[in-house]
Amino acid sequence: MTNKKNFPSAKAYILNRQKEALSSHLYYHSLRHVLDVYAAAKRIANKEGLSRNDTILVKTAALYHDCGYMISTIDHETASCEIAKNSLPQFGYSSSDISIICNMILATKIPHQPQTLMEEILCDADLDYLGRGDFYVIGDLLFKELLDSKSINDRKEWNKIQLDFLKAHTYFTATSLSERQPQKAEYIKELTLKNQTYEN
Repeated sequence: MTNKKNFPSAKAYILNRQKEALSSHLYYHSLRHVLDVYAAAKRIANKEGLSRNDTILVKTAALYHDCGYMISTIDHETASCEIAKNSLPQFGYSSSDISIICNMILATKIPHQPQTLMEEILCDADLDYLGRGDFYVIGDLLFKELLDSKSINDRKEWNKIQLDFLKAHTYFTATSLSERQPQKAEYIKELTLKNQTYEN
């Protein structure tokens, strides 16, 4: 089955669907996020030494992981799996492939509880930005999205949510623990200071 998978076509299909169907109010959960997670997943999979076939499955899961937002913002991971189950067979993916992909997608539910290295890679790729230089820029997109949906009231509330989320979050792969955890720890310090200014 390995040689039958048409990954380029599966990639083009789901990117085109998301480009057309994702709401313009999804400032964070946009096509940009999908491509960001895809790039991070490729990088981490390579550094973690995954086989070619497993890397294809991780890359596919990265491209499909948030496509459920085309249908609903509630339980979007399950919707993403349904889309994967319905579309991937036409690109040569076996039922076993799709099961592994869906398990990776479901593992990205917060809080993350990955059970395999492949699931760990997708979880780390999904929140790769927490330990990168563009953390505040990307975070502001999520702030804008939550503000727009009236899920949050103001910047003060957002900074507290950010801090609590960073403290609760953990990276799983050796790659992300080495390359992203140190910078994430600095952001925790910075946001702790910001939140203290609100309290004083």
